[in-house]
Amino acid sequence: MKMNKTKTKILLGALIGFFLLAGSVAFTVKNDKLFAIAKNIDIFATLVRELDSYYVDEIDADELVTVGIQAMLDELDPYTEYIPEEESEDFRVMTTGEYGGVGALIGARGEGSMIIMPYTGFPAQNAGLRIADILLKVDSVDVSQKNTSEVSELLKGPENTPVKVSVLRDADTLEFELVRKKISLKNVPYYGKLDASTGYIKLSDFTTNASAEVRNALVDLKAQGAEKLVLDLRDNPGGLLSEAVEIVNLFIPKGKEVVKTIGKIENVNRTYKTSKTPVDKNIPLVVLLNERSASASEIVAGALQDYDRAVLVGRKSFGKGLVQTTIPLTYNAQVKVTTAKYYIPSGRCIQAIDYALSREEGEIRSIPDSLRQAFKTQNGRTVLDGAGIEPDETVEAYRYAPITYSLVAGNHVFDFATQYFYSKQAVVNIEEFEVSDELYEDFVSFLSDREYDYTTYLEKSLEDMKELAEQAPYYSEIKEQVEALEKRIIHNKEQDLISYQKEIRKALREEIISRYYFQEGMIQASLQNDSVIEKAMELFSTPDKMGQILTAKSE
Repeated sequence: MKMNKTKTKILLGALIGFFLLAGSVAFTVKNDKLFAIAKNIDIFATLVRELDSYYVDEIDADELVTVGIQAMLDELDPYTEYIPEEESEDFRVMTTGEYGGVGALIGARGEGSMIIMPYTGFPAQNAGLRIADILLKVDSVDVSQKNTSEVSELLKGPENTPVKVSVLRDADTLEFELVRKKISLKNVPYYGKLDASTGYIKLSDFTTNASAEVRNALVDLKAQGAEKLVLDLRDNPGGLLSEAVEIVNLFIPKGKEVVKTIGKIENVNRTYKTSKTPVDKNIPLVVLLNERSASASEIVAGALQDYDRAVLVGRKSFGKGLVQTTIPLTYNAQVKVTTAKYYIPSGRCIQAIDYALSREEGEIRSIPDSLRQAFKTQNGRTVLDGAGIEPDETVEAYRYAPITYSLVAGNHVFDFATQYFYSKQAVVNIEEFEVSDELYEDFVSFLSDREYDYTTYLEKSLEDMKELAEQAPYYSEIKEQVEALEKRIIHNKEQDLISYQKEIRKALREEIISRYYFQEGMIQASLQNDSVIEKAMELFSTPDKMGQILTAKSE
């Protein structure tokens, strides 16, 4: 017994010694790290001070330090950002979707800044400002030579303050008196019905009130008789995680896990669960996504996939599984820093790029397929991590012809739609309006004295081939054949306007409709001849197939 007590004392002493040693090592490591941080901060501050004193030209210390900070953060990931005091308001607008202003998107279109889209129900649209109005003055300030950001700042201001705007419309100079209002950008810019029983909701963002807007749209659509739903998350870059959780909760029961965030420090580790009774946990649901659906969009799509609650249609999402937290700094600056990764209900993280490995190897590295892990949905379907959310039904992206890109990017479609709007009465019905043969011929005539050019895919292939051929020792022998081939495939604009008129007509139709029905009309018009929408409608017409997709296949 005495021997056992002695052994116990020795063991206890050894354990105490081990923990003291471990604590000492940890304390030393922590102290070494803190010393390294303090040393490098002191070096940086000393360097800036000495540069300011000795550098041959005057330097802007604020700008120099900001560049240094941004360069440092660029070494981490694209989402960790420094936000100086002067950019805090822009950051708040991006997060909340709210600002004081007139409610119009403005942009450069060759002749200066112009109204690209007045948002429905806000001062610009209520006062009568239209798409393509060229801005001449804001109050007494001549803005004809100012860039878009400068004009935008002049239009913004405190709520309920007046602002005068002078614009050029066609050949007329018009003046408008507006009162700035609190502008809350819509997360749901459009919702409606695709047919008598199918509802459609376009969700473009995840700022404050996104879930409330989706809920209201869903309730309204159900009241209109919608028995099936398409939720469109294409091109949605994400936003507030809390709004994503609330949107998932519209379709799955209370108490279900939606997402976990796991990071280095304890206070970022959290499990988010649904907390309310869903609006409809049974309505057949298709979610649309593409390569520009990111972050909160991927949480919604991924969680609904993991619970086998929706069929996902489209293309693989972006793959952003990182969570950012905004931390206040001194002098009203902030830093948005990546603090955690998120994991959806199956347990997978969909982050596609390994930034730690990328820093080590000096180039962006995606997670290789060999390292992607398999997880199971609620019904036992296999899903993989590490590369975004993969749809259940893939629809390849439509590849527009170079001539169509050229006509849109060169503002020829935009300008023709404006001309049409000035000369015609309102489009009576979005569903009925089509670009007739006569109208298309008008567009072709409109292009006759306008400059536009492009390189076709075949011409690009030929250029690449010719570049390689010229390096070959026998090029002189085949030069004549290459040049003859080049002459034969040089594109013919007139022929391309005939060959690709279907997609050009679609672009014209959407742009013309936007002149009368603004953003909502443009979105509604874009749904016509949309291959992803068509796939969703095909699935709804074959409920057995939807059921099979959502069920694990037996091995």
